Amino acid sequence: MPRHPEVSRVVSEMPVGVFSKLAHRISAIEGERYPLHVGDSWMEPMAGARMEDITIADHPRLHTYTSPLGLPELVDTIAARRGVDSDRVLVSAGATGGLGAVASTLLNPGDEVLLLCPFWPLIRGIINLHHGRAVEVDFYDKVQLASDVAAVLDAHRSERTVALYINSPNNPTGRVLPAPIVEAVAEYCRRHDLWIWSDEVYEDYCYLGEVTPIAQLAPERTFAAFSFSKAYAMAGNRCGYVVGPDKASMTMLRRASTHQFFCAPQASQLGALRVLRDGDGWLAEAKTRYQAAGDSAADVLGLPRPAGGTFLFMDVGPHLDERGLHGFLVDCIDRGLILAPGSSCGASYATFVRVCFTSAPPDVVARGVCVLAALTGR
Repeated sequence: MPRHPEVSRVVSEMPVGVFSKLAHRISAIEGERYPLHVGDSWMEPMAGARMEDITIADHPRLHTYTSPLGLPELVDTIAARRGVDSDRVLVSAGATGGLGAVASTLLNPGDEVLLLCPFWPLIRGIINLHHGRAVEVDFYDKVQLASDVAAVLDAHRSERTVALYINSPNNPTGRVLPAPIVEAVAEYCRRHDLWIWSDEVYEDYCYLGEVTPIAQLAPERTFAAFSFSKAYAMAGNRCGYVVGPDKASMTMLRRASTHQFFCAPQASQLGALRVLRDGDGWLAEAKTRYQAAGDSAADVLGLPRPAGGTFLFMDVGPHLDERGLHGFLVDCIDRGLILAPGSSCGASYATFVRVCFTSAPPDVVARGVCVLAALTGR
């Protein structure tokens, strides 16, 4: 029981921020920086959908609250795009806010979520913060056959398991799960009465193969989260959305989200509406440029080219000394290169680094990748 000056054990026991221990070294970097640690874009959003393009003259009362559900016009546009009724859509404060609302809606204290690994770093904390337990399941780099899915998940499921989190194209591996594996996951969740949390934020950036949305296979139990941050280079706008199974479950989700973020920013929603209407050309160009940057980085590092997403995931274990990964990251920083540690994506990945190939202009990324290649003898 936290009494002054103590705080919640859930928060106090959360891992220290990924870069907290290295912040002083990062701030001391002299010369060019290669910030390949955060999943962002060097591209500006589509002209006409930037904050400078959205004015009070065109949108009186721009800075007021909107409906907690989202701007009606945006909600209806999303619903039409997804082929669902509008009452199955919630506009959220980024996909992060949407997944947080899902967690608060579906978890009781002590409930477990099967977290397919490696994973987007924030999802583990979201589960823990809502008093659930994230059960890490090494998956994207391990499971190659649909026939293996049930055994792998059975090894981690318990009576407390209530949900499964899946993300394809995957952050950080870049893997796009083939349809038979997605089908096997959907069937497993149906057989064991599990909710599905589907992180779809990289759906538009599939370079090899084809994305199979799990919501199409198990719509009755899937909450799918989408992001304008990743799709349209609007990370700072904090606007995304969730598509849920039915009106009843979405009523509960909206009840939770109202008490978490109330509504997404109005200007961000207006920008989102514009890219949904006119952003296909921008999106196609971004996909071409992202793929070129990812392929180039993978070739230099001797890694498979990413099938999707905006990351490479690299095991640098053979190149670590007695200082471990921390020492390797320090060596990178001393050369201007900032990477994310693999442990933030799962406990089994303590010798990995995550490389974002879209977070800086392609020439900057290329120079940063050359630093990494030199440190790993490639």
